[in-house]
Amino acid sequence: MAAPTIIERETVITARPTDITPYLADLHRWVEWSPWEGQDPALQRQYNGEPGTVGSTYAWKGNRKAGAGSMEVTRVAPLEVGVDLQFTAPFTSSSTVVFQLAEVPGGTRVVWSMTSPQNLMSRVMGVFINMDKFLGRDFEKGLAKLKTTVEH
Repeated sequence: MAAPTIIERETVITARPTDITPYLADLHRWVEWSPWEGQDPALQRQYNGEPGTVGSTYAWKGNRKAGAGSMEVTRVAPLEVGVDLQFTAPFTSSSTVVFQLAEVPGGTRVVWSMTSPQNLMSRVMGVFINMDKFLGRDFEKGLAKLKTTVEH
């Protein structure tokens, strides 16, 4: 079995972890910083569960660019938020997303990582697309928006 694909980016935000966690754990708040926000103005969203808690979910369905899928919060801790990510369109995939927070001089280091198992589709896509570069740019954009959102 091939090793999983891991994409990871980080930034430092001038705030305490407790000020950042709500933006990560409450899936309603992702519209404030997600790098994929705005890809489909007619995006259909559905939220379930108590916002910011384990078991809360967000499902979306949009145009070809936005695709379709769902997220479920699997862990909310003072220094970590976990999310299961499922895509159903334009392709099927499953990933684990983790945000780790650590107090550092000047604020909080936020590390955003996504781990995806290698399957046939990811191996084929990997031939044509460097997934770390492709998604890494989105992670960098999202972390920059999160930093701006939290700090202002």
